[in-house]
Amino acid sequence: MRFEEYASEQGQPLLRLAFVLTRDPHRAEDLTQTVLADAYRHWRKVQAAHNPDAYVRRMLVNAHLDWHRRRSSTERPTDLATWEPRTPDADPADDVVSRDELRVALATLTPRARTALVLRYYADLDDNAVADLMEVSASGVRATISRALAALRSGGVLETLKETS
Repeated sequence: MRFEEYASEQGQPLLRLAFVLTRDPHRAEDLTQTVLADAYRHWRKVQAAHNPDAYVRRMLVNAHLDWHRRRSSTERPTDLATWEPRTPDADPADDVVSRDELRVALATLTPRARTALVLRYYADLDDNAVADLMEVSASGVRATISRALAALRSGGVLETLKETS
């Protein structure tokens, strides 16, 4: 497969994953663009990987975590942007409130905890896949997710989201 075909097929899924990780549409676009540029530069290595999609997702997660480690930017999103279409029968205000509550709750977590939750529940990866992407053990992923969920429960966010969904 040529890089152009890969970027055309996988660009949107990578952008959605980046958005969920960063909570900022502009940062997500920058992150996706950076990762795709790196993938283009190392396309032979990406193609040679057993699973090129997983390889590029790992590049994306690593770039995201590196950005947080560097703390090179102090910008914070001020508006709630969503890319998901609303269902016709749902009240759009309920969707906005639920997403905002979740966004605020996720913002209280560490970048590593937020990344683990996003990869596990948004990207629907198993513990071993998350561990591979984050370069930690599967038991470390489970512990991180357990602590993150406990923190969200103690804030009452998970119960509120269950009631509104």
